[in-house]
Amino acid sequence: MISVPLDGFHAVRQLRIGEVDEPRAGRDFVGGMPRFVLAFSTGETRTVFGTGLIGRKPLPQPGETFDHLVQVADETLSVSKTHLEFGEHDGLLWIADRFSGNGTIVRRPDDGALRCEPGRRYLVPRGSRVELAEQFFTVV
Repeated sequence: MISVPLDGFHAVRQLRIGEVDEPRAGRDFVGGMPRFVLAFSTGETRTVFGTGLIGRKPLPQPGETFDHLVQVADETLSVSKTHLEFGEHDGLLWIADRFSGNGTIVRRPDDGALRCEPGRRYLVPRGSRVELAEQFFTVV
């Protein structure tokens, strides 16, 4: 699994010697944007912020730009090459199925399973499980 910001890694803000960077309101932020940890069924974790694509070999369409391309190792090929898109809205993660072959299911805490309609955005609070065919990730 690979997740690399497309514009590379850079410091959000320089700290002075002895200064500690405290998370605001109990959440981690990168450049003013919330940061989310995705814990995958493969045992790998990725920290993301902004926008991105997740799949076996995610590839943006011409003219699209994303902060992250997260590659999922899936030997069964149940996960589509570009399975879903994600972003942030009001401090919550959202996902949208990109017309994947096997679909996407969201299981929110204290809620039932929700099959995602392709192209529609769904809010995914922390603690939710997102199923990508035979693989899944949990939002931490």
